[in-house]
Amino acid sequence: MADHNHSQFQHLHFILAGIPGLEQKYYWMAFPLGAIYVIALFGNGIIIATIKSESSLHMPMYYFLCMLAFADMGLTLCTLPSMLGIFWFNYKFITFDGCLVQMYFIHTFSAIESGVLVAMAVDRVIAIWSPLRYGTILTNGVVCKIGMLILSRAVCVVFPVPFLIKRLPFYRSNILSHSFCLHQDVMRLACASTRVNSLYGLIAVIFTKGSDSLSILISYVFILRTVMAIASGEGRLKALNTCVSHICAVLIFYVPLIGVSVIHRFGKHLSPLTHALMANAYLLVPPVLNPIVYTVKTKEIRKKIIHIFIRTKITTEG
Repeated sequence: MADHNHSQFQHLHFILAGIPGLEQKYYWMAFPLGAIYVIALFGNGIIIATIKSESSLHMPMYYFLCMLAFADMGLTLCTLPSMLGIFWFNYKFITFDGCLVQMYFIHTFSAIESGVLVAMAVDRVIAIWSPLRYGTILTNGVVCKIGMLILSRAVCVVFPVPFLIKRLPFYRSNILSHSFCLHQDVMRLACASTRVNSLYGLIAVIFTKGSDSLSILISYVFILRTVMAIASGEGRLKALNTCVSHICAVLIFYVPLIGVSVIHRFGKHLSPLTHALMANAYLLVPPVLNPIVYTVKTKEIRKKIIHIFIRTKITTEG
């Protein structure tokens, strides 16, 4: 009877961990953390605004970059309330349903970003393999359909996850390992078998991140074969140079992702601080670094940022 009663009980809230061992320094960490969020939101917002306003950037490559910025902004906004609540106000509580909502959107935007990186790889394949047909293959309609496919896949694949968590009983510990809610972290606190959750989570990861990383790898094998067939060394270098930003974005996304996955699977002996830092890097590094990478490589975006700074300076001095 006791077990039956427990199975019907859920915690009203979870307690977020922040960064273990650094609780006394939260006040000082709040300012750099706030700056990180400002950079992420401002940088990605500038990319979206520049692509929208500059007609010279109305091309498939930049439409996909706009989608990447949208996904990065979504990831940033998902973690913003809980992270700033912890480090600015020392508020570590999140409701059970609020945790499920945050979990859903974090994993959804992460899946969207992974899908967009695949689309950008395909874009580079077509641009290098058949530059003369680039505009006829990747029309605005095709780009729109690709975007809808990426969004639909992410929404549908992640949709069952909160409901699979909701059915589990939680009546022991309610202390999470991170400053936000992730599926693996919440699942480990359940007081019942999580075999179904683990199996579905594995299938979802293989269907999204797994297939995406394989597709990107195959795309670059094809790109390298095409580039090596170019006669001139200058032509080969020019073709590869168009892929530098995308390669950086792939590494920025997948290196922290692989690190978090490996630590969750094999790093049980590691300190909670290591787990927390890797999870924070997984969600904060891409939204901050992607705008920097594409700003450095895109003249129009650099000009837009310079224009904003000049206008702000004139307004301040005036």
